[in-house]
Amino acid sequence: MNTLTDPLHLDTTPFRARRERLLARMAANGGGVAILPTAPERTRNRDTHYPYRHDSYFYYLSGFREPEAVVVLVGGETPKQILFCRQKDEEREIWDGFRYGPDAACALFGFDEAWTIGDLERRLPDLLANQPVLWCGLGYDNDWDARVMTALNTVRANARSGVTPPHSVRDLRADLDEMRLIKDTSELDTMRRAAQISAEAHCRAMRQTRPGRFEYEIEAELLHAFRAAGSQAPAYTSIVAGGANACVLHYVENECRLRNGDLLLIDAGCELDGYASDITRSFPVNGRFSGAQRDVYALVLASQHAARAAIRPGAHWNEPHEAAVAVLAQGMLDLGLLKGNFTDVMEKADYRRFYMHRTGHWLGMDVHDAGEYKLNGDWRPLEAGMVLTVEPGCYIRPAADVPEAFWNIGIRIEDDAVVTADGCEYLTDGVPREIDDIEALMRDRAHAAA
Repeated sequence: MNTLTDPLHLDTTPFRARRERLLARMAANGGGVAILPTAPERTRNRDTHYPYRHDSYFYYLSGFREPEAVVVLVGGETPKQILFCRQKDEEREIWDGFRYGPDAACALFGFDEAWTIGDLERRLPDLLANQPVLWCGLGYDNDWDARVMTALNTVRANARSGVTPPHSVRDLRADLDEMRLIKDTSELDTMRRAAQISAEAHCRAMRQTRPGRFEYEIEAELLHAFRAAGSQAPAYTSIVAGGANACVLHYVENECRLRNGDLLLIDAGCELDGYASDITRSFPVNGRFSGAQRDVYALVLASQHAARAAIRPGAHWNEPHEAAVAVLAQGMLDLGLLKGNFTDVMEKADYRRFYMHRTGHWLGMDVHDAGEYKLNGDWRPLEAGMVLTVEPGCYIRPAADVPEAFWNIGIRIEDDAVVTADGCEYLTDGVPREIDDIEALMRDRAHAAA
């Protein structure tokens, strides 16, 4: 059933709980009123729009996916949770689809009040009046900033009647970042399902890969698997990079023909109910790793094992990266990609020639999710409920001092991990990563085709 048009299937309890948590944080830091709009619709060309996607912060607090909506949280002795949204309009629903309208939205999404979005400008000055602090996300949308400033100026204009405007402005998104960093049970359940869908899609892509097919054909297999399993969209533009294209970290053209003897790097994940997954696998187009490919892949896999072993509560954020880099640096020396000794390679960061990115990032509603990586200048400790990726890689472009057998080998292995009370849970183990398992899956593909 479609949760947008079948309200009985919505569980809005977690969203109201988050709003209450935010009101408590506001009360502990001066009180006031918080205002958070969703994302605007964006024109694609002429009179058509890009597929609409809500603002992640807004959805985190509301569970509401329609455009033209604003959440207002009013602190004080009698806190209020208010939603502004589009009015119910049966004629527009004929053209554009279902709308909740304020009455249904108020009841179904657990708000205290709901008004039409057309009421916002008239009501906003009264909501800001006599509030000590304005919590908002200034600087993200110029049009929205102007609307908030207009409302503030309206309050200031009534100063002689005894009304006072907020005396300070705080960045609402900074507090929401900290809240979003620790996932609750409902979020983790959704992310497990998103990871499962993406893992199945990667397995499908492996089975469908063979020399002569185009990158975009394999991308289509991924998109089919995402949508067929109930995902609303890819979490980001899929990377399907054959051969030398795998050495371009953000390659998204996906237009080239796959060649016998090359590797294929796929970095792709679905979005499910507002939450992202993020998986990368690298595997041979013909189903068999060559000697050099096998050596580099084994190195990257060993570095990922080292990084995975470093994820636990209390470890600092950078420990998985440090563990992966140590393995990669020694392996690059062993393979003849780098010269010198381990200490010099680490001190000079020579490994960055072949490994130039970090080993992971936060994951959640956004594929590069909210949350600071350092606190007071130090890497923050990992805590239960944090979700991160683990994605070491090695990218070898042709060069005179690099053995030719390694040219144009680009490998990345990426999985999604949840920090637990006693270690770590991996969400993406449903897609093979060991060499023997990858080759076995691709042999099964070949036997099925025969």
